[in-house]
Amino acid sequence: MNVHDWLTNLPLSDEASSCRIVEVSFNNGSRKDFYRNSTVQRYEKGDMVTVEGVSGFDTGEVSLSGELVRLQLKKKGVDENNPEIKRILRRAGDRDLELMKQNKSREPEALMRARSIARQLKLEMKLAEVEFQADGRKATFFYTADGRVDFRELIKVYASEFKVKVEMKQIGARQEAGKVGGIGSCGRELCCSTWLTSFKSVTTIAARYQNLSINQTKLSGQCGRLKCCLNYELDTYLDALQGFPDNADILETAKGNALLIKKDIFRNLMWYILPDSNKQYPLSIVTVRKIKEMNGRGVKPEALQAEELVSSRPKEVEPDFVDVVGQISLRSLEKNDKRRKFRQREQRDQQDRNRGNARNTPRPPQQQNQPRPQIRKNKDKGKTN
Repeated sequence: MNVHDWLTNLPLSDEASSCRIVEVSFNNGSRKDFYRNSTVQRYEKGDMVTVEGVSGFDTGEVSLSGELVRLQLKKKGVDENNPEIKRILRRAGDRDLELMKQNKSREPEALMRARSIARQLKLEMKLAEVEFQADGRKATFFYTADGRVDFRELIKVYASEFKVKVEMKQIGARQEAGKVGGIGSCGRELCCSTWLTSFKSVTTIAARYQNLSINQTKLSGQCGRLKCCLNYELDTYLDALQGFPDNADILETAKGNALLIKKDIFRNLMWYILPDSNKQYPLSIVTVRKIKEMNGRGVKPEALQAEELVSSRPKEVEPDFVDVVGQISLRSLEKNDKRRKFRQREQRDQQDRNRGNARNTPRPPQQQNQPRPQIRKNKDKGKTN
């Protein structure tokens, strides 16, 4: 949803030939459209502008400007000189932003009321989002449905209920998940609600090429369809599978036909299984080609010899001094604490014993028999001898 303008600091050789088309996004990037800048001002990414709307005006944020817009026009198949491209009216003011905020606050309540009306009319449809124009004169209702829905009566009820011009737009399940948002099984925000704008069809063939189990619960996303990320690594797997032999699904042996169950592109192994046996035989690509050549000559090997599963990557040796959080258990910490407390207690007891021995030690004999010095007062001189 976000694009970095890497041409913004490059000088233009001809100002008149610069692109005057600006890409504007609405509703937090869920909808984007192109508008012609017929004013003398230049708008940068992030500026709020007021553009032409249906019987009024709309307010959005500039998402892309400059020469990169021409690349987007070419990608979307839009002619730059098309006179039907709407214009930018002005830079959005405080009044425009306040009016847009008021009308956007009506969307949650309008969505609940619109769903209630659709249930009352017993229409087989599901409303995903309601988007009001900035001036409040038009409302777009996005819905999903399995079949065709006759909503002629519904539009009349919506127009009288919300006092706006009503537009119904059908979207798919993937677009609905992108508008609602959520967290995927990978722990990250959904790709369709963050950066993915073009949706490609995803089939179970992509899962088979990647040796994934065909489990509908694990392969389905929040929208109930197959996950878009199944196509991300598909080209890498297809390139890696080009080195594997073709038409090697069955190998003829003396014990029966061995059936291919999976291909391991990381170790270049092909796994086979014999009939009436649950044992799996990993064979290298070279071995499979030799057996196919033997079958072409009408020769069948007696049995399959499983290859040794030895990884070619060198084994990483972890240094002894590395200390990772979680390797130290609480039990070892408790033992160290007890050992430290025991040493401190032993030191205190030793000090107490040393003090007691010093108190009970008798004085030497010469100190016991030595008389105390007598103090005699001299009355005549008032001195003490």
